[in-house]
Amino acid sequence: MRFPKILLAALFVMFATGARADDIGCVSTTVRYLGMANDKICVTAFRDEDVGGVVCHISRAETGGVKGKVGVAESPSEASIACHQTGPITIKDGLKDGEKVFKENRSFLFKTLQVVRFYDKANNSLVYLAYSDKIINGSPKNAVSAVTIAPWPGE
Repeated sequence: MRFPKILLAALFVMFATGARADDIGCVSTTVRYLGMANDKICVTAFRDEDVGGVVCHISRAETGGVKGKVGVAESPSEASIACHQTGPITIKDGLKDGEKVFKENRSFLFKTLQVVRFYDKANNSLVYLAYSDKIINGSPKNAVSAVTIAPWPGE
């Protein structure tokens, strides 16, 4: 039996992993019926594995209800990102513009939230772009954060 290409692509997206992330916290935005998961906004922190001294915080909406509780809800595309220098910035060799530094599934199969990194040479900054995409079509909703590469005190 041969698998359709769309099914193979969906399985690849479902099991793809991104940078290690730490959950910071969530707040409820819509209270659901007793026993059902609420809709909420959650904040997560992650570090760019190829750039030391930078941490990014990303917030995104999570869908609750029955579908959210069992993990089959499609969460909204909106996200916000803020990245900051937390120590001396060290950059690994071979950094590529548009390189994926974070990825999270936003639905059971087809939607992901991604963060990619660019180097703005003219302004000596790293730019992080958060956006969501689907296998068939993406969303123009996005957020951006930049970190100026500056000397760290005592460096």
